[in-house]
Amino acid sequence: MTTDHEPIIEQGNIENIGGFVSNMSRLLLLPISRAFDDKSLKSHLRSDPDIQWTNIDNNTDILILASDGLWKVMSNQETIDIAKKFKDPQKASKQLIAEAVKRDSKDDISCVVVIFEG
Repeated sequence: MTTDHEPIIEQGNIENIGGFVSNMSRLLLLPISRAFDDKSLKSHLRSDPDIQWTNIDNNTDILILASDGLWKVMSNQETIDIAKKFKDPQKASKQLIAEAVKRDSKDDISCVVVIFEG
């Protein structure tokens, strides 16, 4: 179910709406290309969410919503493996955040875990 926002895709999105990414600003602009609050760049940035409809069935165990601070230091499978060790989603979320901090994440870390009961 994941959709990662890779720099090359974000660069294409920016260029498709008339913006540009120079070598000098690449590191600065691409990480904020989904920013909500930078009004000076609003005409060249997207803040609309990607939406995906998925049926939840008895085979669905867990949903992890997290920011880059988690995903930059952990793989999808690693997060699932850690979260599945907990019955309490809040404890799972706290453990994932602690693990990202332990792995020296340099970005903001937000994490929500939803555990589905079958």
